[in-house]
Amino acid sequence: MKSQMQWVNALSTKPSLEAAISEVAEQITAALTGSSPADVGILFISSAYASDYPRLLPLLLEQIPFKTLIGCGGGGIVGTKSNGQILEIEETAAISLSVGCLPDVRIHSFHVLDSDLPDLDDPPSAWIELLGVSPEEKPHFILLSEPFTTGISNLLEGLDFVYPESVKVGGLSSSGVANCLFYYVSGSRPTIYQEGTIGLVLSGEIILEAVVAQGCRPIGDPYMITKGERNIILELSDQEFGSQSLPPLDALRNLLESLDDQDRQLAQSSLFVGLARDEFQMQLKHGDFLIRNLLGVDPRAGAMAIGDKVRSGQRMQFHLRDSQTSAQDLEYLLQLYRDTHTSQKPALGALMFSCLGRGQGLYEQANFDSSLFSKYFPNIKLGGFFGNGEIGPVAKRTFLHGYTSVFAIVRER
Repeated sequence: MKSQMQWVNALSTKPSLEAAISEVAEQITAALTGSSPADVGILFISSAYASDYPRLLPLLLEQIPFKTLIGCGGGGIVGTKSNGQILEIEETAAISLSVGCLPDVRIHSFHVLDSDLPDLDDPPSAWIELLGVSPEEKPHFILLSEPFTTGISNLLEGLDFVYPESVKVGGLSSSGVANCLFYYVSGSRPTIYQEGTIGLVLSGEIILEAVVAQGCRPIGDPYMITKGERNIILELSDQEFGSQSLPPLDALRNLLESLDDQDRQLAQSSLFVGLARDEFQMQLKHGDFLIRNLLGVDPRAGAMAIGDKVRSGQRMQFHLRDSQTSAQDLEYLLQLYRDTHTSQKPALGALMFSCLGRGQGLYEQANFDSSLFSKYFPNIKLGGFFGNGEIGPVAKRTFLHGYTSVFAIVRER
């Protein structure tokens, strides 16, 4: 009889590493049905255990003989208790372990340094050789990086180039001085990396889908960038694209004058720039923008620097972020995903990659994003962490985000 595909999660907040590992192992063992092996594990651990990190993988592998295991440290940990309650543990000790029993799924993993990456003008074969997986396999990627890596954008761009139909999700570790990546493949020694990116590649009878909530709302009208250099916007024109160009700072001043007092106050600390990802889509709507930080302005030239490259002809719109907007954005996207996937098989499980700038600091209440997820997917086991950056797609391209929650939803094909 064919083994059943399973995806479970367990969470422990016990202060002792041994006790925490024993608790999650017991929960995982109890949750799995039949004798299916633990094909893959995804582990997130808080820095409260940092001094014990070298003992983590050996202790865990004594309890559960994984074939493949990846993980990282997180500034906050997300997991599912044995009673089904999903918690976001932001300041105290916690371990979250997601386990997949995945028959008919090919599981491949890798660790790459920034120096290992091919040039962006290299042929696809260079990336295929590095990562060990062919585009014909229709793979999906779960990526964990240390926060000081400089090559993550090139890695994502290369993956999009070679695997355009694949979903790529993940995050940057965030546990203070202990920004560690945990890696194990059966037959090798457990390893802790402090540089580069580890990746889990899933192909075969499995689907990975992403919900990317950037938590912003547009204000004012869209503009077209008529002159830009690197990450600096020099000139804009309005939505009709026929008016005379004006400096971005003038456009911002005009916008601020049109806002109400509340939004004008919010713009002092939470103003962002959204870049439209589809050049041919005339009517821009929710989710069509890639949100980037506004880094600064030049009062003399009226120019504006943002956290991404810009080009002439690209459309942009100013955005605001606050707790209410963030909540509405996530709820809209979760409901949209649920309503457009009613004909598919139920989700097996999910992962959450969220920004340290969300959580209780944003909402002033615990477990907000995960509780909203449970509202629309009440029986799905969720694991994840709060990181220094989140990886997920916007308009079919993959980006490194900030202040974002990315949900990766696992389904059987």
